[in-house]
Amino acid sequence: MKQVKFGKNKENDRLPQINLALPFGEKSNLPFYYRKLPGNIPDVTTVKQLLKKFKVLGYEKVKLVIDRGFYSQANINNLFQNHLKFIVSTKTALSYVQKELDTQRESLKSWICYNDKYDIHAVYQPIAWAYEQTRPYKGDVIKEERRCYLHLYYNREKAVDDQGRMNRYLSLLKSEFEQKKEIPEHQKDYEKYFEVTDTPKRARNILAKEAVIQKATKDYGYFSLLSNDVKDPIEALELYRNKDLVEKAFGNLKERLNLRRALVSSETSLNGKLFVEFIALIYLSYIKKRMQEEALFRKWTLQGLLKALDLVECFEAPGYRKMLGEMTKIE
Repeated sequence: MKQVKFGKNKENDRLPQINLALPFGEKSNLPFYYRKLPGNIPDVTTVKQLLKKFKVLGYEKVKLVIDRGFYSQANINNLFQNHLKFIVSTKTALSYVQKELDTQRESLKSWICYNDKYDIHAVYQPIAWAYEQTRPYKGDVIKEERRCYLHLYYNREKAVDDQGRMNRYLSLLKSEFEQKKEIPEHQKDYEKYFEVTDTPKRARNILAKEAVIQKATKDYGYFSLLSNDVKDPIEALELYRNKDLVEKAFGNLKERLNLRRALVSSETSLNGKLFVEFIALIYLSYIKKRMQEEALFRKWTLQGLLKALDLVECFEAPGYRKMLGEMTKIE
């Protein structure tokens, strides 16, 4: 198979691979197109090629929802240069995000900013993006301000989880220090979060750098999105979470639909398997869309609902109506 190449993947597998381009529709929340690619093609190149194909198919006004890995000043400037609408995740550590977050940090936690549908606090702030475009043919650089919307969010549950994870990690570091069983991989964090002194007569003295810890944990529970199109923070969140559906869709393809390894020996078999997987993914995506419409995410996760549905048996026989098996009690 010619497209199988060595590339970069999240699992860090040292194996050749294929890449899969999988766009979802904004309104339908369903995958409408897929394309297999060589495993060594970078994401930015793929996006440019997809946009060209969409234009041929008649999709002129394409809006992109992209994750934090794509974010950079150069990429955002490129999106503006090509007149593309976008929503992109940003790091809260960025200076302009910190500036707005510092002014909204406490008010963002108030009930006025609370959305009960998603159990999250949200607010938006118009900002000016410092746009730059280099023109080699004229030898100059265009500098302008472009309107953007910075969406800020606070999730109390995520803040508690992140703080708990950090507390456990700091306790682990302190324990390693006390037992004098330091791990080389943790050396930077030892120096970052603790001050340690050893004396001949006294035991090892370990002091936490409280100011450093507070700085490292102050943004727990907060996250942000940047858009040049969507003004409403909840609408932006819904669109971005639909992007998350793509990430989870790949998880479903790899795990639930058993496509982590292609397990095929010919191009024809691979094409057929990808088609069947694509159809199955449409069903999963539709279930997620219906769960959003019926507000089922207050009590269920997508995986939890699918696990419950797995327990329901269906029996069909010629001349008889379809019969469903026993259903578990919905709590």
